[in-house]
Amino acid sequence: MEAQATAKYVRGSAQKIRLVVDLIRGKNVSEAISILQFTKKRACKDVEKVLKSAIANAEQKVEGTDVDTLLISKAYVNEGPRLKRIRPAPMGRAYRIQRRMSHISIHVSDE
Repeated sequence: MEAQATAKYVRGSAQKIRLVVDLIRGKNVSEAISILQFTKKRACKDVEKVLKSAIANAEQKVEGTDVDTLLISKAYVNEGPRLKRIRPAPMGRAYRIQRRMSHISIHVSDE
């Protein structure tokens, strides 16, 4: 049995969020939550929220699912759209600022 959760349009670059997701891929769910709580990265809060949602989806899918046996089977981050902003620069010019977004997907299974 497999359940998944996705968070779309999360503020943060996909490259930085992938650093956090790579830490928990293939791990047990309880171990992954403890890793996320003690890692000092801004993206940990968003990844933990998606992981808890995937766990809740697995419990909802099949009654009596044992949470301790769940593993993170797939976890990936895709690039989302960018917010393009303009920043004033010297001599009347303008610099472009790109505020990046990401889509986080986590799949948990009991296999």
